[in-house]
Amino acid sequence: MFRKNTLAMLVSEFLGTGLLALTVLAMLRSQGGTFNTAAAAGLIVGLMVLAVGAISGAVLNPAVTVGLWSVRKLRSLQALSYILVQFAGAAAAWYAFVYFTKIDTSTIKHEDLTKMSGRVFFAELLGTFVFCFAIAAALYQRLSSGVKAFVIGGGLMLGIVAASLGSAGAVNPAVAFAIQQWNVWAYMLAPLLGAVLGFTLYNLLFVQTELAEVAEAREEVAAVAVTESVVTRSAAKPVRATAKKAPAKKAPARKRVATKK
Repeated sequence: MFRKNTLAMLVSEFLGTGLLALTVLAMLRSQGGTFNTAAAAGLIVGLMVLAVGAISGAVLNPAVTVGLWSVRKLRSLQALSYILVQFAGAAAAWYAFVYFTKIDTSTIKHEDLTKMSGRVFFAELLGTFVFCFAIAAALYQRLSSGVKAFVIGGGLMLGIVAASLGSAGAVNPAVAFAIQQWNVWAYMLAPLLGAVLGFTLYNLLFVQTELAEVAEAREEVAAVAVTESVVTRSAAKPVRATAKKAPAKKAPARKRVATKK
């Protein structure tokens, strides 16, 4: 049986991924164009970061989930649970889209599931890399919630624009599933690889330097503390010496007065 907080995390990921996929489907149907679709996706992700970021992290992307797991930001069981509910949310978005629009699903053509296209593969890899690099920057720099939402939403927008140069610009296996892009290489494996590269590269290039600076700062603080301790002890010694009682002075001996007989 799930605990309340665990259930809240899973529901947040389900709803967030579903809303993201439904937004992309609506934009594609209205032919809003690449830039408008990317802006809408970035906006909904930024809003979800503010709404449920403190609950589940607002991951909303199986590739991002794997990337966070690769840098030990998510446990294995938590990552697997996230991936399952994210795909479930995307499937729910697709069925809701079909229900509301009444489109004929038989007219939809799917690409070969295993056909390898280098151009599409590297476009999705690049877009997901840009997106996850932005997420890593927001997480490791510990930005405030508002700035974090802006950086992550903007990173997704840039990632979609970059990926759309050679692909459908999904940069999200769950969203690709919802928009009926099912190619295993381009829309499933490429985003996973791009996410791992984005998080790992940021971790190697910038986080280790940050940790070294923190360690150096701690050493400086420790050195200052030791110096202050020595100064305090040396200053306390004279006080203790003067605090000792002065030896009592002996009373002067009284002269005997000769008495006349």
